[in-house]
Amino acid sequence: MDTADKGHTGCSHTHRPAPATEAKYSRALELYATTNMSIRAICTQSEVSYPAFQSYLYKYHRDLLLARYSKQYPSMHVSASILHHNRGQTPVAHAKYKDAIAACDNMNYIEYNVSQIARIFGVNPTGLGNQLRAHYPELIERRERERQRRGLADNQQRGVRSWCKEQYAEAVELLRTTELTVSEVAERCGVSFTGLRQHIHFYCKDVAEVRRNLREQAKTQKRKGRVTGSGRRHEPKPVTRERYQEAVRLYRDTPMTIKEICKMQGLNRYAFSSYLQTWHKEDVFARRGAEYHEGANLSETKQYKRPTAAKYADAIARLKKSGLPTAVVAAEFGLHPDCFRQYLREHEPELHARQGMMTAGNGRIVSRRTMEKYAEALRQYETTDEPLISIARRLGLQYNSLGGFVRRNYPELIERHRNKSSDDARSANTP
Repeated sequence: MDTADKGHTGCSHTHRPAPATEAKYSRALELYATTNMSIRAICTQSEVSYPAFQSYLYKYHRDLLLARYSKQYPSMHVSASILHHNRGQTPVAHAKYKDAIAACDNMNYIEYNVSQIARIFGVNPTGLGNQLRAHYPELIERRERERQRRGLADNQQRGVRSWCKEQYAEAVELLRTTELTVSEVAERCGVSFTGLRQHIHFYCKDVAEVRRNLREQAKTQKRKGRVTGSGRRHEPKPVTRERYQEAVRLYRDTPMTIKEICKMQGLNRYAFSSYLQTWHKEDVFARRGAEYHEGANLSETKQYKRPTAAKYADAIARLKKSGLPTAVVAAEFGLHPDCFRQYLREHEPELHARQGMMTAGNGRIVSRRTMEKYAEALRQYETTDEPLISIARRLGLQYNSLGGFVRRNYPELIERHRNKSSDDARSANTP
C-alpha cells in the first residue's frame, strides 16, 4: 500500500511549481498517472527522491493521488476521507483488510489460522496480523479461546511472550514515568529500538496513550530539553553541539566578539548567532548584563558588549578608587572623554551621577564637567578686577553661558565686583 498522502483532502492546489520542478518530475508523474507502479518503483526508475516526489504529488497533483486511491478502493469515498490519520487505522488500510478481518471474526473460518485467512483474501499475512494486534486485539483473544474450545489450537503461543515482557519491563516503566524518548530508553536499557517500539504499540497501549498525551500538550510550546509534539526532545543534535562546543566556551568565557570567534573556529557567523539565540539564551543575555527568564525579549535588553566592558574596566576601577574627574581618567587610559561618559551613563549610572556633580568651594552642588570647563575663567574673575565679558572673550568662551553659571552658583562674586565698581566710581568722583 502506497503512503503518498499525509494530509487533508481536496483537489490539487491552484498554484503551480517552478518550471524546473515540473521538468524534473515529469517522467515520474507520467508513470504515476498511467501505470499501477508503486511510488517507490517509479522513483527508482525515474531517479528522483522518494520523499520529494511524495511531497510534490500531495502539494501539486492531489487529484491524481485521489484518483489512484479511488481506483484501488472503489468502495471507499476517498475524496471525502483523510487518507492518513495521526493514529488509528487509516481508511485505506480498513478498505484493504476489512474482508480478511471480518473472516477472522467469522465462525466459518475458525478452522483457519490468521496466515491462512490472509492468503485466502490475497493480503500480506504479517500486515493482517499487525492490523489485528494494533486495532482488534479483543478479536484475537476471542478467536483463540474459540479455537482452543473446539480443539483447533496449534499450540502456538500468541500475544506477548513472558520473556519478552520481562525483557522490556524496565524500558516500559521508564516510558511511563519519564519524558525520555523511545530511542533514549532503548539505549539506556540495552534493548532493540524497533522491538521496544513494536512492543509498546501492540501490548502496552496505556503507555502509548500517555506518550501521545505528552506530545499533544507539547504542541503549543517548545521548551529546551523537553519532548516536542513530534516525540523528539527539543535540543540540538549531538553533531551540532560538538561543532559549536569550543565556540560557545569562547563566547561565554572571553570578551571576543562573535565575528572573531567564528573567524578563529572557521564557522559561519550567522549560523553561530542563530545557534546561540536558540540553545544558549542564558549566555546571550549574560553578555548583555541581563538575566534570562522564560519569555524574556532580547531586544528589550541594553546593548552591552563584553569587549567594550573589558575596554573600560580599568578606567572605571581607577575612577572609583581615585575620585579624579572623568576627563582626566579618560586621558590617562587613552579614551575619548565623551564616549567614556556615555558608557558610564548607560552601564554605571551611580558612578556617572557621582562623577557628574561636585561640591564647590562655597558649598554649592555644581556640574563637575561645567566646573572643569569654566575653572580658569572663574579663578581669574575671582582674583582680578577684569570684567567677566572680557575674560570670556579672551578664553574663547560663550559669555552668556559663563555668566549664567556664575550668577547661579557664585552670586557673591558678582556682588563683590558690583560693589567694587561702585567704590571705584565714588572714589573717582571725590575731589
